[in-house]
Amino acid sequence: MVRILFVHPDLGIGGAERLVVDAALALQSKGHEVSFLTNHHDPEHCFDETKDGRLPVKTVGDWLPRDIFGKFYAACAYLRMVYAAFYFSFFLSKKEPVDVVFCDLISMGIPIFRLARPNPKILFYCHYPDQLLSRQGSLLKQCYRMPLNYLEEITTAQADSILVNSKFTSRVFKETFKRIATDPDVLYPSLNTRFFDETVVDESDQVVKLPNDAFMFLSINRYERKKNLPLALHSFKALQERVTPGEWNKVYLVMAGGYDDRVLENVEHYDELEEMAEDMRIRSKVCLLKSPTDRQKLFLLHRAQALLYTPEFEHFGIVPLEGMYLSKPVIAANSGGPLETIIHDQTGFLCEPVPKEFAAAMAKLLSDDKHGERMGAMGRKRVQQRFSFDAFSTKLDNIVNDMVARESGKKYK
Repeated sequence: MVRILFVHPDLGIGGAERLVVDAALALQSKGHEVSFLTNHHDPEHCFDETKDGRLPVKTVGDWLPRDIFGKFYAACAYLRMVYAAFYFSFFLSKKEPVDVVFCDLISMGIPIFRLARPNPKILFYCHYPDQLLSRQGSLLKQCYRMPLNYLEEITTAQADSILVNSKFTSRVFKETFKRIATDPDVLYPSLNTRFFDETVVDESDQVVKLPNDAFMFLSINRYERKKNLPLALHSFKALQERVTPGEWNKVYLVMAGGYDDRVLENVEHYDELEEMAEDMRIRSKVCLLKSPTDRQKLFLLHRAQALLYTPEFEHFGIVPLEGMYLSKPVIAANSGGPLETIIHDQTGFLCEPVPKEFAAAMAKLLSDDKHGERMGAMGRKRVQQRFSFDAFSTKLDNIVNDMVARESGKKYK
Protein backbone atom coordinates (compact mmCIF):
# COMPACT_ATOMS: atom_id res chain seq x y z
CA MET A 1 0.00 0.00 0.00
CA VAL A 2 1.25 3.48 -0.94
CA ARG A 3 0.03 6.58 0.89
CA ILE A 4 -0.86 9.28 -1.67
CA LEU A 5 -1.82 12.90 -1.06
CA PHE A 6 -3.64 14.69 -3.87
CA VAL A 7 -3.08 18.44 -3.84
CA HIS A 8 -5.49 20.50 -5.96
CA PRO A 9 -6.22 24.25 -5.66
CA ASP A 10 -10.03 24.17 -5.90
CA LEU A 11 -12.07 20.96 -5.71
CA GLY A 12 -15.00 22.27 -7.70
CA ILE A 13 -16.65 20.87 -10.81
CA GLY A 14 -14.55 20.71 -13.98
CA GLY A 15 -12.41 18.51 -16.18
CA ALA A 16 -9.26 18.89 -14.07
CA GLU A 17 -11.22 18.14 -10.90
CA ARG A 18 -12.83 15.09 -12.50
CA LEU A 19 -9.38 13.84 -13.48
CA VAL A 20 -7.88 14.06 -9.99
CA VAL A 21 -10.98 12.55 -8.39
CA ASP A 22 -10.88 9.65 -10.84
CA ALA A 23 -7.14 9.23 -10.27
CA ALA A 24 -7.75 9.01 -6.53
CA LEU A 25 -10.54 6.48 -7.00
CA ALA A 26 -8.33 4.46 -9.36
CA LEU A 27 -5.48 4.26 -6.86
CA GLN A 28 -7.89 3.58 -4.02
CA SER A 29 -9.26 0.63 -6.01
CA LYS A 30 -5.69 -0.73 -6.20
CA GLY A 31 -5.45 -0.80 -2.42
CA HIS A 32 -3.62 2.48 -1.83
CA GLU A 33 -4.51 5.07 0.81
CA VAL A 34 -5.55 8.41 -0.70
CA SER A 35 -6.53 11.81 0.64
CA PHE A 36 -6.92 15.39 -0.63
CA LEU A 37 -5.45 18.73 0.38
CA THR A 38 -7.04 21.78 -1.23
CA ASN A 39 -7.43 25.54 -0.87
CA HIS A 40 -11.19 25.47 -1.44
CA HIS A 41 -13.91 22.85 -1.19
CA ASP A 42 -17.59 23.79 -1.29
CA PRO A 43 -19.94 20.84 -0.55
CA GLU A 44 -22.54 22.55 -2.72
CA HIS A 45 -20.19 22.77 -5.70
CA CYS A 46 -18.12 19.60 -5.92
CA PHE A 47 -18.18 15.99 -7.06
CA ASP A 48 -20.04 13.59 -4.79
CA GLU A 49 -16.97 11.48 -4.03
CA THR A 50 -15.32 14.42 -2.24
CA LYS A 51 -18.23 15.06 0.10
CA ASP A 52 -19.69 11.63 0.89
CA GLY A 53 -16.64 10.29 2.71
CA ARG A 54 -15.14 8.17 -0.05
CA LEU A 55 -12.25 10.62 -0.48
CA PRO A 56 -11.06 12.46 2.66
CA VAL A 57 -10.57 16.20 2.03
CA LYS A 58 -8.72 18.79 4.12
CA THR A 59 -9.02 22.49 3.25
CA VAL A 60 -6.30 25.02 4.17
CA GLY A 61 -5.61 28.60 3.18
CA ASP A 62 -9.08 29.48 1.96
CA TRP A 63 -8.80 32.74 3.90
CA LEU A 64 -6.11 33.95 1.51
CA PRO A 65 -7.37 36.21 -1.34
CA ARG A 66 -8.29 34.74 -4.73
CA ASP A 67 -7.53 38.08 -6.43
CA ILE A 68 -6.53 41.65 -5.66
CA PHE A 69 -9.11 44.15 -6.91
CA GLY A 70 -10.04 41.78 -9.72
CA LYS A 71 -6.41 41.29 -10.81
CA PHE A 72 -3.43 39.06 -10.03
CA TYR A 73 -5.40 35.79 -10.06
CA ALA A 74 -2.32 33.72 -10.89
CA ALA A 75 -0.15 35.25 -8.16
CA CYS A 76 -2.90 34.69 -5.59
CA ALA A 77 -3.42 31.09 -6.73
CA TYR A 78 0.31 30.45 -6.41
CA LEU A 79 0.37 32.04 -2.95
CA ARG A 80 -2.52 29.88 -1.77
CA MET A 81 -0.83 26.73 -3.06
CA VAL A 82 2.50 27.66 -1.48
CA TYR A 83 0.68 28.10 1.83
CA ALA A 84 -0.88 24.62 1.48
CA ALA A 85 2.54 23.14 0.70
CA PHE A 86 4.12 24.75 3.77
CA TYR A 87 1.19 23.63 5.91
CA PHE A 88 1.64 20.03 4.81
CA SER A 89 5.42 19.94 4.99
CA PHE A 90 5.78 21.52 8.44
CA PHE A 91 2.57 20.53 10.24
CA LEU A 92 0.56 17.80 8.55
CA SER A 93 3.32 15.46 7.32
CA LYS A 94 4.48 14.64 10.85
CA LYS A 95 1.03 13.37 11.83
CA GLU A 96 -0.04 12.05 8.42
CA PRO A 97 3.08 11.10 6.41
CA VAL A 98 2.67 10.17 2.74
CA ASP A 99 4.80 8.37 0.17
CA VAL A 100 3.66 10.29 -2.91
CA VAL A 101 2.28 13.79 -3.48
CA PHE A 102 0.15 14.00 -6.62
CA CYS A 103 -0.24 17.64 -7.64
CA ASP A 104 -1.59 19.32 -10.74
CA LEU A 105 -2.36 22.75 -12.22
CA ILE A 106 0.11 24.65 -9.98
CA SER A 107 3.71 23.46 -9.65
CA MET A 108 4.87 26.16 -7.23
CA GLY A 109 4.50 23.94 -4.19
CA ILE A 110 6.72 21.11 -5.47
CA PRO A 111 10.04 22.27 -3.92
CA ILE A 112 8.24 22.91 -0.63
CA PHE A 113 6.68 19.45 -0.55
CA ARG A 114 10.24 18.13 -0.79
CA LEU A 115 10.92 19.61 2.66
CA ALA A 116 8.45 17.22 4.29
CA ARG A 117 9.77 14.41 6.46
CA PRO A 118 9.59 11.62 5.56
CA ASN A 119 10.46 12.89 2.09
CA PRO A 120 7.70 12.03 -0.43
CA LYS A 121 8.03 11.47 -4.16
CA ILE A 122 6.33 14.17 -6.26
CA LEU A 123 4.11 13.32 -9.24
CA PHE A 124 3.00 16.32 -11.30
CA TYR A 125 0.13 16.05 -13.78
CA CYS A 126 0.27 18.80 -16.40
CA HIS A 127 -3.14 19.46 -17.97
CA TYR A 128 -1.55 22.32 -19.93
CA PRO A 129 1.23 24.86 -19.19
CA ASP A 130 -0.33 27.55 -17.01
CA GLN A 131 1.53 30.33 -18.78
CA LEU A 132 -0.25 29.45 -22.04
CA LEU A 133 -3.65 29.73 -20.39
CA SER A 134 -3.03 33.36 -19.48
CA ARG A 135 -4.36 35.84 -22.01
CA GLN A 136 -1.84 38.10 -23.71
CA GLY A 137 -1.91 41.60 -22.30
CA SER A 138 0.00 44.83 -21.92
CA LEU A 139 3.73 45.18 -21.39
CA LEU A 140 3.02 45.53 -17.67
CA LYS A 141 1.19 42.18 -17.64
CA GLN A 142 4.03 40.54 -19.56
CA CYS A 143 6.47 41.79 -16.93
CA TYR A 144 4.16 40.45 -14.20
CA ARG A 145 3.95 37.04 -15.88
CA MET A 146 7.66 36.71 -16.64
CA PRO A 147 8.82 35.59 -13.16
CA LEU A 148 5.73 33.40 -12.75
CA ASN A 149 6.46 31.64 -16.05
CA TYR A 150 10.09 31.09 -15.03
CA LEU A 151 9.05 29.70 -11.65
CA GLU A 152 6.52 27.41 -13.32
CA GLU A 153 9.25 25.85 -15.42
CA ILE A 154 11.88 25.37 -12.71
CA THR A 155 9.40 24.03 -10.15
CA THR A 156 7.81 21.63 -12.64
CA ALA A 157 11.27 20.24 -13.36
CA GLN A 158 11.66 19.29 -9.71
CA ALA A 159 8.90 16.67 -9.86
CA ASP A 160 10.04 13.04 -9.76
CA SER A 161 7.62 12.15 -12.53
CA ILE A 162 5.60 14.26 -14.97
CA LEU A 163 2.41 13.19 -16.71
CA VAL A 164 0.38 14.92 -19.42
CA ASN A 165 -3.14 14.26 -20.64
CA SER A 166 -2.52 13.81 -24.39
CA LYS A 167 0.10 13.66 -27.11
CA PHE A 168 -0.98 17.17 -28.06
CA THR A 169 -0.16 18.46 -24.57
CA SER A 170 3.12 16.53 -24.60
CA ARG A 171 4.22 18.40 -27.73
CA VAL A 172 3.17 21.74 -26.23
CA PHE A 173 4.94 20.89 -22.95
CA LYS A 174 8.25 20.22 -24.70
CA GLU A 175 7.94 23.36 -26.85
CA THR A 176 7.16 25.50 -23.79
CA PHE A 177 9.53 24.10 -21.16
CA LYS A 178 12.72 23.86 -23.18
CA ARG A 179 14.96 23.57 -20.09
CA ILE A 180 13.22 20.43 -18.82
CA ALA A 181 14.94 17.27 -20.00
CA THR A 182 12.25 14.88 -18.77
CA ASP A 183 9.89 13.58 -21.45
CA PRO A 184 6.45 13.45 -19.82
CA ASP A 185 4.42 10.26 -19.98
CA VAL A 186 0.95 10.41 -21.52
CA LEU A 187 -1.82 9.28 -19.20
CA TYR A 188 -5.14 9.82 -20.93
CA PRO A 189 -7.96 10.77 -18.58
CA SER A 190 -10.60 8.12 -18.27
CA LEU A 191 -14.17 7.70 -17.19
CA ASN A 192 -15.27 6.13 -13.97
CA THR A 193 -17.63 4.02 -16.04
CA ARG A 194 -19.00 2.28 -12.95
CA PHE A 195 -20.94 5.46 -12.14
CA PHE A 196 -22.41 5.55 -15.64
CA ASP A 197 -23.25 1.84 -15.53
CA GLU A 198 -24.65 1.62 -12.01
CA THR A 199 -26.48 4.94 -11.65
CA VAL A 200 -30.16 4.78 -12.56
CA VAL A 201 -31.55 8.23 -13.25
CA ASP A 202 -35.25 9.03 -12.93
CA GLU A 203 -37.64 11.94 -13.30
CA SER A 204 -36.27 13.60 -10.15
CA ASP A 205 -33.00 14.16 -12.04
CA GLN A 206 -34.71 15.87 -14.95
CA VAL A 207 -33.63 19.51 -15.09
CA VAL A 208 -35.18 20.41 -18.42
CA LYS A 209 -38.49 19.28 -19.87
CA LEU A 210 -38.72 18.90 -23.62
CA PRO A 211 -41.36 17.35 -25.88
CA ASN A 212 -41.01 13.57 -26.21
CA ASP A 213 -40.09 13.83 -29.90
CA ALA A 214 -37.56 16.64 -29.36
CA PHE A 215 -34.10 16.27 -30.88
CA MET A 216 -31.69 17.60 -28.28
CA PHE A 217 -28.17 18.88 -28.90
CA LEU A 218 -26.20 19.09 -25.65
CA SER A 219 -23.17 21.23 -24.79
CA ILE A 220 -21.34 20.66 -21.48
CA ASN A 221 -18.62 23.13 -20.55
CA ARG A 222 -17.82 25.65 -17.84
CA TYR A 223 -19.07 29.17 -18.48
CA GLU A 224 -15.68 30.49 -19.53
CA ARG A 225 -14.92 32.43 -22.68
CA LYS A 226 -12.06 30.12 -23.68
CA LYS A 227 -14.63 27.31 -24.09
CA ASN A 228 -15.95 29.05 -27.22
CA LEU A 229 -19.58 28.55 -26.20
CA PRO A 230 -20.96 31.21 -28.59
CA LEU A 231 -20.07 28.77 -31.38
CA ALA A 232 -22.83 26.46 -30.13
CA LEU A 233 -25.39 29.28 -30.31
CA HIS A 234 -24.28 30.52 -33.74
CA SER A 235 -24.22 26.95 -35.08
CA PHE A 236 -27.70 26.29 -33.72
CA LYS A 237 -28.94 29.47 -35.42
CA ALA A 238 -27.23 28.45 -38.67
CA LEU A 239 -28.96 25.07 -38.44
CA GLN A 240 -32.32 26.82 -38.78
CA GLU A 241 -31.44 27.75 -42.37
CA ARG A 242 -30.52 24.14 -43.28
CA VAL A 243 -33.60 22.28 -42.07
CA THR A 244 -37.31 22.28 -42.76
CA PRO A 245 -39.72 24.16 -40.47
CA GLY A 246 -40.94 20.80 -39.18
CA GLU A 247 -37.43 19.71 -38.25
CA TRP A 248 -36.68 23.07 -36.67
CA ASN A 249 -39.76 22.82 -34.48
CA LYS A 250 -38.46 19.69 -32.78
CA VAL A 251 -34.80 20.65 -32.29
CA TYR A 252 -33.44 22.16 -29.04
CA LEU A 253 -30.07 23.17 -27.61
CA VAL A 254 -29.24 22.59 -23.95
CA MET A 255 -26.08 24.19 -22.57
CA ALA A 256 -24.97 22.95 -19.15
CA GLY A 257 -21.82 23.97 -17.37
CA GLY A 258 -19.94 24.67 -14.20
CA TYR A 259 -21.02 27.99 -12.70
CA ASP A 260 -19.58 29.60 -9.58
CA ASP A 261 -21.00 32.97 -8.56
CA ARG A 262 -17.63 33.78 -6.92
CA VAL A 263 -16.06 33.73 -10.38
CA LEU A 264 -16.84 36.96 -12.22
CA GLU A 265 -16.21 35.42 -15.64
CA ASN A 266 -18.83 32.71 -15.02
CA VAL A 267 -21.43 35.32 -14.11
CA GLU A 268 -20.60 37.66 -16.99
CA HIS A 269 -20.35 34.96 -19.65
CA TYR A 270 -23.61 33.30 -18.65
CA ASP A 271 -25.35 36.68 -19.03
CA GLU A 272 -23.60 37.25 -22.37
CA LEU A 273 -24.86 33.92 -23.71
CA GLU A 274 -28.42 34.61 -22.57
CA GLU A 275 -28.35 38.00 -24.29
CA MET A 276 -26.84 36.46 -27.42
CA ALA A 277 -29.63 33.88 -27.62
CA GLU A 278 -32.22 36.65 -27.22
CA ASP A 279 -30.65 38.71 -30.00
CA MET A 280 -30.64 35.67 -32.31
CA ARG A 281 -34.31 35.02 -31.48
CA ILE A 282 -33.62 31.45 -30.43
CA ARG A 283 -33.96 31.92 -26.67
CA SER A 284 -37.15 29.81 -26.51
CA LYS A 285 -35.26 26.85 -27.97
CA VAL A 286 -32.10 27.21 -25.85
CA CYS A 287 -31.78 26.20 -22.21
CA LEU A 288 -28.78 27.33 -20.13
CA LEU A 289 -28.21 25.33 -16.95
CA LYS A 290 -25.90 26.18 -14.06
CA SER A 291 -23.75 23.47 -12.41
CA PRO A 292 -25.93 20.38 -12.87
CA THR A 293 -25.26 17.57 -10.41
CA ASP A 294 -23.61 14.37 -11.60
CA ARG A 295 -27.00 12.65 -11.77
CA GLN A 296 -28.56 15.57 -13.64
CA LYS A 297 -25.69 15.61 -16.11
CA LEU A 298 -26.12 11.88 -16.63
CA PHE A 299 -29.83 12.41 -17.28
CA LEU A 300 -28.96 15.05 -19.90
CA LEU A 301 -26.47 12.75 -21.60
CA HIS A 302 -29.05 9.95 -21.77
CA ARG A 303 -31.70 12.35 -23.11
CA ALA A 304 -29.52 14.03 -25.76
CA GLN A 305 -29.26 12.80 -29.33
CA ALA A 306 -25.87 14.43 -29.96
CA LEU A 307 -23.13 16.36 -28.19
CA LEU A 308 -21.52 19.65 -29.25
CA TYR A 309 -17.97 20.28 -28.05
CA THR A 310 -16.84 23.79 -28.96
CA PRO A 311 -13.39 24.55 -27.38
CA GLU A 312 -10.47 25.03 -29.75
CA PHE A 313 -7.07 23.47 -28.96
CA GLU A 314 -8.50 21.80 -25.89
CA HIS A 315 -5.68 19.87 -24.24
CA PHE A 316 -7.82 16.74 -23.89
CA GLY A 317 -11.51 17.11 -23.09
CA ILE A 318 -13.30 14.53 -20.97
CA VAL A 319 -16.81 15.48 -22.15
CA PRO A 320 -16.46 13.82 -25.58
CA LEU A 321 -15.58 10.55 -23.82
CA GLU A 322 -18.67 10.85 -21.64
CA GLY A 323 -20.85 11.40 -24.69
CA MET A 324 -19.24 8.57 -26.65
CA TYR A 325 -19.56 6.13 -23.75
CA LEU A 326 -23.29 6.86 -23.65
CA SER A 327 -23.48 6.23 -27.40
CA LYS A 328 -23.86 9.84 -28.53
CA PRO A 329 -22.15 11.15 -31.67
CA VAL A 330 -19.90 14.11 -30.89
CA ILE A 331 -19.38 17.21 -33.02
CA ALA A 332 -16.12 18.88 -32.01
CA ALA A 333 -13.52 21.37 -33.20
CA ASN A 334 -10.76 19.69 -35.22
CA SER A 335 -7.86 20.56 -32.93
CA GLY A 336 -6.22 19.49 -29.68
CA GLY A 337 -7.34 16.48 -27.68
CA PRO A 338 -10.48 15.61 -29.69
CA LEU A 339 -8.19 14.60 -32.57
CA GLU A 340 -7.03 11.74 -30.32
CA THR A 341 -10.46 10.72 -29.01
CA ILE A 342 -12.92 11.20 -31.89
CA ILE A 343 -12.68 9.41 -35.24
CA HIS A 344 -14.11 11.68 -37.91
CA ASP A 345 -17.27 10.37 -39.59
CA GLN A 346 -17.18 7.23 -37.42
CA THR A 347 -17.71 8.31 -33.82
CA GLY A 348 -18.62 11.91 -34.63
CA PHE A 349 -17.51 14.88 -36.71
CA LEU A 350 -14.31 16.91 -36.43
CA CYS A 351 -15.14 20.31 -37.90
CA GLU A 352 -13.59 23.68 -38.48
CA PRO A 353 -14.81 25.79 -35.52
CA VAL A 354 -17.17 27.90 -37.60
CA PRO A 355 -21.00 27.87 -37.46
CA LYS A 356 -21.60 26.64 -41.01
CA GLU A 357 -19.38 23.55 -40.50
CA PHE A 358 -20.94 22.66 -37.15
CA ALA A 359 -24.43 23.31 -38.52
CA ALA A 360 -23.79 21.02 -41.51
CA ALA A 361 -22.81 18.18 -39.17
CA MET A 362 -25.83 18.88 -36.96
CA ALA A 363 -28.12 18.76 -40.00
CA LYS A 364 -26.74 15.34 -41.01
CA LEU A 365 -27.58 13.88 -37.60
CA LEU A 366 -30.98 15.51 -37.51
CA SER A 367 -31.95 14.12 -40.93
CA ASP A 368 -30.69 10.57 -40.31
CA ASP A 369 -31.32 9.08 -36.86
CA LYS A 370 -29.77 5.73 -37.84
CA HIS A 371 -26.50 7.37 -38.82
CA GLY A 372 -26.25 8.96 -35.39
CA GLU A 373 -27.04 5.65 -33.70
CA ARG A 374 -24.29 3.88 -35.65
CA MET A 375 -21.81 6.58 -34.69
CA GLY A 376 -22.88 6.35 -31.07
CA ALA A 377 -22.35 2.59 -30.97
CA MET A 378 -18.85 2.96 -32.44
CA GLY A 379 -18.05 5.72 -29.97
CA ARG A 380 -18.98 3.58 -26.99
CA LYS A 381 -16.82 0.73 -28.28
CA ARG A 382 -13.88 3.11 -28.77
CA VAL A 383 -14.07 4.35 -25.18
CA GLN A 384 -14.24 0.81 -23.86
CA GLN A 385 -11.19 -0.22 -25.89
CA ARG A 386 -8.94 2.86 -25.55
CA PHE A 387 -10.03 4.85 -22.50
CA SER A 388 -11.32 2.31 -20.00
CA PHE A 389 -11.10 3.01 -16.28
CA ASP A 390 -9.35 -0.33 -15.75
CA ALA A 391 -6.56 0.59 -18.17
CA PHE A 392 -6.23 4.03 -16.59
CA SER A 393 -6.10 2.53 -13.08
CA THR A 394 -3.50 -0.07 -14.00
CA LYS A 395 -1.18 2.42 -15.71
CA LEU A 396 -1.40 4.94 -12.88
CA ASP A 397 -0.82 2.18 -10.30
CA ASN A 398 2.32 1.09 -12.16
CA ILE A 399 3.59 4.67 -12.35
CA VAL A 400 3.12 5.22 -8.60
CA ASN A 401 4.73 1.90 -7.66
CA ASP A 402 7.71 2.59 -9.95
CA MET A 403 8.16 6.07 -8.44
CA VAL A 404 8.31 4.73 -4.92
CA ALA A 405 10.83 2.07 -5.96
CA ARG A 406 13.31 4.23 -7.87
CA GLU A 407 15.51 7.24 -7.22
CA SER A 408 15.00 10.56 -8.97
CA GLY A 409 16.85 10.95 -12.27
CA LYS A 410 18.16 13.84 -14.31
CA LYS A 411 15.81 16.83 -14.57
CA TYR A 412 17.60 19.49 -16.62
CA LYS A 413 19.31 19.58 -19.97
